[in-house]
Order: sequence, then C-alpha cells, then structure tokens
Amino acid sequence: MATPTHWQHRGAIALLLLPLSAAYAAVVALRRAAWRNGLLTAQHPGVPVIVVGNITAGGTGKTPLTLWLAQFLRRQGRQPGVISRGYGASDTHARAVPADGKPQDYGDEPCLMAQRAGCPVWVGTDRVAVARALLMAHPETDVLISDDGLQHYRLGRDFEIALIDGARGLGNGWPLPAGPLREPASRLTEVDAVVINGHDDARVWPQALAMQLNGSEFRNLLQPQNIVDAAYFKGRRVYAIAGIGNPQRFFAQLGRLGLSCMPSPFADHHAYTAQDLAFAGDNEVVMTEKDAVKCSAFANARHWALIVNAEPDPRLGEMILARLAENSRHG
Repeated sequence: MATPTHWQHRGAIALLLLPLSAAYAAVVALRRAAWRNGLLTAQHPGVPVIVVGNITAGGTGKTPLTLWLAQFLRRQGRQPGVISRGYGASDTHARAVPADGKPQDYGDEPCLMAQRAGCPVWVGTDRVAVARALLMAHPETDVLISDDGLQHYRLGRDFEIALIDGARGLGNGWPLPAGPLREPASRLTEVDAVVINGHDDARVWPQALAMQLNGSEFRNLLQPQNIVDAAYFKGRRVYAIAGIGNPQRFFAQLGRLGLSCMPSPFADHHAYTAQDLAFAGDNEVVMTEKDAVKCSAFANARHWALIVNAEPDPRLGEMILARLAENSRHG
C-alpha cells in the first residue's frame, strides 16, 4: 500500500513508534525555532513565490493543484515557473525538465507537470538554486510555484498553501513515524490557505477551502490523441493501477464514473516495469497520469490514463491575486 495503515490509528504499532516520533518532533521544533528566531535565514529569489505543500506524508493532490495554479496564473497574464525537488530523480543539481523527460531523470511528478503546465519546470534538491537557475534561463518569469516546498524554509515565500486529503485528514495526529505528520497541526494556522482535497470537514478546519479532482476522459498511452469517456469501458474487463499517495481515492473516482475495476495499488512513486501491467488476458488497464509518465515506454493500445483537473474553491485564486497585487504595490 502507499501509506502505512498505522498512520490512521493509535494502535500497537503506532504506540511502539512513539519514542521515535518524539525525537522527530523535537528536531522539527528546533529547526522551526532556528528559522523563526533568525538563526537561519531564508533567501528570496526576487519574484513572488507560491508554495504548494502539506504537513502530512503521502499524497494530498499537490501536483493537480500546482498544474491548476500554473494555468490559472497564465490566464491572468502572468508568466509562472514551477520548481520541484524531483523526487526519485537520478541527479540533484538544478536543471530544466523537458516535455519528453524521463521520470528516472527528473521525477514522475515534474515530468507530468512539464507536459501539462505550459510553463518552465525545473528540478533540484536546493530550491533556492533551482529558483535562481530558472529565473536566469527565463527572465520573463514573474511568479514561481514551489511544488511540495512547505518545509523547505530556506526558500523565501509570499503565499503558502497547505493541502489536506479529505478522506484521511491528519491521520492519527502523531508525528512521523508513528503518524503521518511532518509538522504539528498548529502549522496550519500559519499558512495563507488550507485546501482540502475531497470531503470538507468544516468542523475541524472552518477556514479551509474545498478542492475536487474531476475528470471523466481517458487518454490512450500508445496513441495520446485517442481520448474516450467512461462509457467506453462498459462491459469490458478493466484493471486499475495506482502508484500515488492514496490509491483508494483514484479507485473510488473510477467507481463514481461507473467503471468496475480490479484494483492494484502500488507504493507512491513506484518504478513500473512491463511486468506490472502484464495482467492475464486481453484486458484494459487504467491508471493515473502520474503512473502514465512511467508506463508510456512499454504501453500498448489497452493502456489508458484518466485525465484529471483540480477544481479548487474560486476564493483561492482571488486570495492569490490579491497577494500578488499587494506585493506589486509594495515592490
């Protein structure tokens, strides 16, 4: 499975890991205090920075929201650029991600963003260096989006978005490794916007904004111009794979579209091989777009990716534009 099951419950396994969680939480607290008290200082790249992240380990929908944000800003006449760590990439230095980049070289999520964002996408472990390199190569860029950079305090930022998976919330509420928390829940009071992907529990997060991941069309991996709707799979035997933070969210979405699938969850960022897709018989296989960038090299005509778009509360866009306008007045 993509995330440990004990993260959702305060059971025996979580209890056994609590001493490690206490040590982890202490390190996080010391690190946060060092930044807060000026012992460590952030470096700002000189253009507005919007950070999309979360305080939990595992998927929350950061990549779809980053894509939405890049496309939203372009519609407003801005020139965005996206920076990312490039999880799982073979190299660590700052570099551009080409539209046909290989996931093993740049990471799966950056490759997907390079295909869909319509703007420069750069990766590297040092986000400050990545931001500077992107701006040097693309001086027209007037706003940066940092994918999964909430805990990368060295990069100065102007607007923070924390995403929460509505189905899993904050899990058992304990720090790693006993629970899923990278930072304490109080961190949510410091960000500019909390966005919940899926179920909006206003009792817990009264100021949160809702987001849905919507999509009903599937793109063929072998022939990308071939797009079908969910009705195509009616009466067909379908397997579904998902190597994302919360595979069950994807399988549930397929069910809402009327697909009856045999689910096969994989670990987040799983490095697929052809054997992973070699299901018995002449069957269709559906997957996420993130999986598709890793499976395209050995895909056949029966392999499909669900095209998904984030649809956040319109107030999120209004909040971001207001902050950018404020920065312009004071800049």
